[in-house]
Amino acid sequence: MTQETNPETIENSGAPCAVSNSAKSSTGRSENNPYANALMQFDRAVAHLDLKRGVVDMLRCPKRELTVNFPVMLDTGQIQMFRGYRVHHSVVRGPTKGGIRYSSDVTLDEVRALAMWMTWKCALMNLPYGGAKGGVVVNPKQLSNRELERLTRRYATEISVLMGPESDIPAPDVGTNPQVMAWIMDTYSMHRGFSVPAVVTGKPVEIGGSLGRTEATGRGVGFCIIEALRMRGISPGDATVAIQGFGNVGSVAARMVHEMGMRVIAISCSTGGLYRSDGIDPLKVTRHLEHGGCMTTFEGADSISNEELLTLDCDVLIAAAVENQITSFNADRVKAKILAEGANGPTTPEADDILKEKGTFVIPDVLCNAGGVTVSYLEWVQDLQSFFWPVDEINRKLQYLMAKAFESVSETVQQYMVSSREAAQILAIQRISDAILIRGIYP
Repeated sequence: MTQETNPETIENSGAPCAVSNSAKSSTGRSENNPYANALMQFDRAVAHLDLKRGVVDMLRCPKRELTVNFPVMLDTGQIQMFRGYRVHHSVVRGPTKGGIRYSSDVTLDEVRALAMWMTWKCALMNLPYGGAKGGVVVNPKQLSNRELERLTRRYATEISVLMGPESDIPAPDVGTNPQVMAWIMDTYSMHRGFSVPAVVTGKPVEIGGSLGRTEATGRGVGFCIIEALRMRGISPGDATVAIQGFGNVGSVAARMVHEMGMRVIAISCSTGGLYRSDGIDPLKVTRHLEHGGCMTTFEGADSISNEELLTLDCDVLIAAAVENQITSFNADRVKAKILAEGANGPTTPEADDILKEKGTFVIPDVLCNAGGVTVSYLEWVQDLQSFFWPVDEINRKLQYLMAKAFESVSETVQQYMVSSREAAQILAIQRISDAILIRGIYP
């Protein structure tokens, strides 16, 4: 049995995977630090495995971290400095894979956590990847399209020492989109002297993107919910759903569950939310937003806050916003029977304990939102072979892989008598540990 380690105790040890002091509370345990949460989840999972201490230490720390500070010429002619990151957590099972986010809230600890979660996600889905993540500290809404392009191309150049179709393959995340991926692919290709479409995924179909990629994460959430409802003996036609976060993931998941006959009773985004007990049509909300409206001006539903949405009486709660939404402060008020984590890290370890006591079934993020990286893998494969599948084939492959992973997690829950999150990470960590030992330690 491997001894559990408190992720906070390594701070003063000089370890490269130490948690930032600035993110800690006065008690020494920061529930809002995603990297501290990721390490605590990891320690809980490895406590059930008989792993070599050195392997555990290896998996607790990112393999490499790159911080870049770079200038961008604004439309006004002024030069502004920006900070960006790219973190590789593991390369044991293949090249690293992970998104790039543009947000004023990006921190190194956040990127570290997201890279670690990507490692578990790829291993859980049995994809030949390790985990990575990147980010730039910027509010993209404050930049013009031309400024955003200049920032993207400069950031891509700065991290190009790590990027490559056989080494590190970025993808979209919060604040980025297919156009950003197109700029990154073009920048990398210009430096190489020829087109390299496989260097990124989530790019437009016109330049080697995959059909079904944009909707993949939300569709994966929907597939997982169907499996969870079946396990709980709830008919989709009888299920009520509340959705926090109406971006790419939340909106696609909302449309999918609505089409399957579930009743969407609440939707929210950063500006506010909507509630209607007899159901909201997500397509009408999407059209309203596309025509310049916002949640607060949508007619036919009552206003609701994000905090109120999380505690609604419903069958399924989809957390598709950002990290640390369900914590020890509100987990006891969550009434949903099933929590589907469309976002990365929406639930803290303290909240996990409370939800487990309440009997809430959590579909963990490394499983629930793995549809995106799964279709990214399919896109990468298509780019490498220059042969593309129709969208029906993509969706069929996605559903098969999601259902297979869900089944594997369910079997691991029964084998170890643990929560679904611990089971998902146990399965992933064991696969990576096996790969480390089979490859051996160089030299």
